[in-house]
Amino acid sequence: MTAVILDLKSSEDPRDVVHRAVEALSAGKIIAIPTETVYGLAASALHPKAVQRLIEIKGRSTDKPLAFAIKSADDALDYVPNMSGVARRIARRSWPGPITLVLDTDHPDSVIHRLDQSVREATIPQGTVGLRVPDHELTLQIMRLCAGPIVLTSANLSGDAPAINGAEVQDKVGEHIDLILDDGPAKFGKPSSVVRIKENEVSVLRTGLVDEATIEKLTHFIVLVVCTGNTCRSPMGEGLLAKRIADRLGVPVAFLEVNGVTVMSAGIAAMPGAPAADQAIDVMRQVDVDISGHQSQPITGRLAKFADLILTMTNGHREALISHWPMLETRTKTIRRDGGDIGDPIGCPVAVYRATAEQIDSQLAKWVPEFDLSRFE
Repeated sequence: MTAVILDLKSSEDPRDVVHRAVEALSAGKIIAIPTETVYGLAASALHPKAVQRLIEIKGRSTDKPLAFAIKSADDALDYVPNMSGVARRIARRSWPGPITLVLDTDHPDSVIHRLDQSVREATIPQGTVGLRVPDHELTLQIMRLCAGPIVLTSANLSGDAPAINGAEVQDKVGEHIDLILDDGPAKFGKPSSVVRIKENEVSVLRTGLVDEATIEKLTHFIVLVVCTGNTCRSPMGEGLLAKRIADRLGVPVAFLEVNGVTVMSAGIAAMPGAPAADQAIDVMRQVDVDISGHQSQPITGRLAKFADLILTMTNGHREALISHWPMLETRTKTIRRDGGDIGDPIGCPVAVYRATAEQIDSQLAKWVPEFDLSRFE
């Protein structure tokens, strides 16, 4: 048997390629799919014989479980409903992308426990599951249309280097599989990093495309304070919040990031690079908070994706953010616990700035005790 090869770059209708791939998986066939790292071999987890065949093709040891390719970070909760805060943080910030997370899967509501026993033995023999969201749009489209989970492993025989283009897939395993989706060279040509997370403890099992230092940064607790122009309220909020968290952790503000916590601020209509208002700098200096080096920045999709919590000065700010990024709804709160607004002191005397800062700080005093900083304490 020789695999059918579909050249994506010459295809007139990529949707046809997607549907042919979905049909092949649904029929219990083995297909090779592109990802941003290396090419993978995929089988439907609803077909135990296909999963067993995949293991035989790879010549893979039973102590090396197969991983699941999933559609999004939210889908990970179907597999691990009790994901820890650190696991959710890394998943949200790195997926789609080149990190495979290995998580405990003992929760009774996990979809994995509904699969055939032979599939469970191939994927969770040690009570952990590997999950990955590949950063390749066609592959994601395939997964969105599949009826059940997809088992994924690199396209190679065990012990060999993984294939990084369609031609290498054909050379390595083309005689043993059914379909190859050839999208040319993989973007990076290097395997994903494999990260084990047990509760809030993180260990790197394989350093691939993402190095350990970057993975560590992905675990940080990040709070973003937002106002309009990022020159008055939010810089004061950032400074005051950093001081309160530093006091709780018993470290200087300058060492917060070293200790895994990042406090930032931004504006929904900010121009980049503007300093904090003179009145704000003066008021903060009086409480031993230095914001003299502040430079304004507009909120971006990356900031929104990375933030664990976004505190806005008004309901209008919150609504604007959620309107633009609906996924922020559960992570975006007004800084006032009663849902009210904190007015803009721009252009007002120092006394008004001082009153605004006191109002912000009184609200932050209610937030900080609720932050889950146990990993950093």
